[in-house]
Amino acid sequence: MRDPLEENLQRFEELERQMSDPDVLASSARLSAVAREHGSLAKLAMTYRRFKKLNAEINEARDMAEGADAEMRELAEAELPELKRRREEYWNELLDMTIGGEDANRSRCVMEVRAGTGGDEAALFARDLYEMYKHYCEAKGWKVEILSMNPTELGGFKEIVLGLEGEGVYRHLQYESGGHRVQRVPETEAKGRIHTSAATVAVMAEPEDVEVDIKPDDYRKDIFHASGPGGQHVNKTASAIRLTHYESGIVVSCQDEKSQHKNLAKALRVLKTRLYELKQAQAEAKRSSERKSKIGSGDRSQRIRTYNFPENRVTDHRINLTLYKLDHILAGNLEPVIEGLLEYERQELREAFGTIE
Repeated sequence: MRDPLEENLQRFEELERQMSDPDVLASSARLSAVAREHGSLAKLAMTYRRFKKLNAEINEARDMAEGADAEMRELAEAELPELKRRREEYWNELLDMTIGGEDANRSRCVMEVRAGTGGDEAALFARDLYEMYKHYCEAKGWKVEILSMNPTELGGFKEIVLGLEGEGVYRHLQYESGGHRVQRVPETEAKGRIHTSAATVAVMAEPEDVEVDIKPDDYRKDIFHASGPGGQHVNKTASAIRLTHYESGIVVSCQDEKSQHKNLAKALRVLKTRLYELKQAQAEAKRSSERKSKIGSGDRSQRIRTYNFPENRVTDHRINLTLYKLDHILAGNLEPVIEGLLEYERQELREAFGTIE
């Protein structure tokens, strides 16, 4: 089950050779692409290389410990505990870096939060989710940028799209994709009845520009006047952008900037991310025989979590985690939930990879 780690290391070593190949060095574009891929694989590949080296040292020490030379046996027996401790550290690092697949180490992602069933209450819940993620990201020191939003008159969001950037951002947030359900008494409910509404979240790894090549001929660009809740005009100039990708049918709109140029740049970021996600989903479908994580499907129709206000309770249905601290979690203290999901995936990887030997 360590095939992916071996493949990563082999590819990394092949790229190392290419970086000293005269043909590659003669082409700046090719060298740049090779260097970029080499850099993206480096951390995992070098950790696995050190892990394999420690394994070899442990085997050598064991052979010495079983040898005839008493002094060498004593030396080897003294070294083995420390070698095993270091190997265990590298093994845990490898598990952490492997969580989430090949995109786990990306430092940029796009998050989409959309109101589902429940009308105005669902839109208010979408706003609550946005604020929860915003506070969590800010506490982690990650950058949060609004790429697009569609607000409602009551202060909620029909949809909000965020660009997130920081070390480990995709690894920590990838399992937030899916259906989120809220149970609470709306402020407009006179009889105090509990209502159920929903929102969906999608978290997508953001690719580098060279990974998804989009030409102007690949999409239709429509320019229109930006508008706010209730049809109010945000500005009087035609600066809002709508892109329709011909081949996939994906449509992206951005209208929050007053500059048409800035709206176009944001729309292209979202379009490239959605196209990359589509490409990855198609590749995953071809690998359907491989292990699939219970928590890693990213299916937006799957109900993953319930937020129950009367009981101050949050339940993640995928790992049967229930916490009675909804107020803390909505304030951005998501760490107990995120760590619960990561630990679940870590244990699945331990089982899949087998023993440490």
